[in-house]
Amino acid sequence: MNPHPYRDFADFLACHFTGKMQKLTVDGGFTCPNRDGTLGRDGCIYCSNRSFTPSYCRSSMSVTEQIETGKRFFARKYPSMRYLAYFQSFTGTYADSSRLIDLYSEAIAVDGVDGLIIGTRPDCLNPDLLRWLSELAETTFVMIEFGAETSHDVTLQRINRCHTWQAVEDAVHATRREGIFTGLHLINGLPGETEVMMMQTVDAVNQLPVDVVKFHQLQIVRGTPLARLWEAGQADIISWTAQEYAALCSRIVRRLRPDIAIDRFVSQSPDELLLTPRWGLKNHEFTSLVIKELLSDT
Repeated sequence: MNPHPYRDFADFLACHFTGKMQKLTVDGGFTCPNRDGTLGRDGCIYCSNRSFTPSYCRSSMSVTEQIETGKRFFARKYPSMRYLAYFQSFTGTYADSSRLIDLYSEAIAVDGVDGLIIGTRPDCLNPDLLRWLSELAETTFVMIEFGAETSHDVTLQRINRCHTWQAVEDAVHATRREGIFTGLHLINGLPGETEVMMMQTVDAVNQLPVDVVKFHQLQIVRGTPLARLWEAGQADIISWTAQEYAALCSRIVRRLRPDIAIDRFVSQSPDELLLTPRWGLKNHEFTSLVIKELLSDT
């Protein structure tokens, strides 16, 4: 029975697997069209890949070595754990199809790996690759997680995202037509955004055939363009306390279509990189705050 008053990611996975599953992040050595000069060179104004890449995940290691290292870390506590290879770093479909297929095939060939989750941009879907993933999805769990961030083009332009919300809609529909699970990554508190705008993004997500969403608070990370704006007092962002943000998340849960699973509400950059917000809460502790908010309204 799901202990949360909403559908969470574990509940979603329980519909497809019988045992406990764990995502293992893999760095495929990719870059991003917003960094290599195709669209831009500075990336999104908040982006620091170091802030979300686990220590065991290094592109200098093979895909197999990264997964085996991650397995050893989790197997100490959960010996019967099964795994999903998660191509998270930068843009996980931004390479030649032949190279991508080799990397994905290597990942799912590792003992204990039962599927793929691929993080990417909505404007980086190769039709040939999508067809290959569609064939794979007939026998193996496959989900593509698109970095959407917000439904507001004015914000996407402001954060130097270099794609539109229409690109998100097109990518989600194309992926679902191929029988592949879809996820969206969204950031709450982007520069210039109000709560009304954030709820409008939730409404836009509700119109799409999305299986999973992943929210997190905007984080100001050292060395990013956003950090420089923040230090100069020009970031134009909301500064929430943990309790205030938990209350916002509870309102988002009530607004979100109930069949969509929520993977998380927060992310935590390494302490040496994070400028703000510094709440000092683990993910499960923050989730408890959200649940308390939801239950207080029932």
